[in-house]
Amino acid sequence: QVLLVESGGGLVQAGSSLSLSCAASGPRFSTYSMGWFRQAPGKEREFVAAVNWSGGLPHYAGSVKGRFTILRDNANKTVNLLMTELKPEDTAVYYCAAGSWDQIVGGRADYRGQGTQVTVSS
Repeated sequence: QVLLVESGGGLVQAGSSLSLSCAASGPRFSTYSMGWFRQAPGKEREFVAAVNWSGGLPHYAGSVKGRFTILRDNANKTVNLLMTELKPEDTAVYYCAAGSWDQIVGGRADYRGQGTQVTVSS
């Protein structure tokens, strides 16, 4: 089992940067691919970013590529999402997720956190 707790959300202006953090617990954390999803009001949950078990092969949704960076630290069991050049359309609840690579890039997961709200004002 993996327990995931997100933090770092908030209200920012368009063009700003924000960093989300996911703290994980559980003995098998380093065996999972990790990722971030988001869900905006009235919309389905969507994939944002993924990283494999070793921290390599970062993969991003087209809408965030070049603006967001996913970083993994197995020693500290954390996964961070560095978000720059934020846009109002980035407003959503952001979720940390753990699962297989195919699950994560497909927007699914074995484990998911409770989420943290990110609001970008124009």
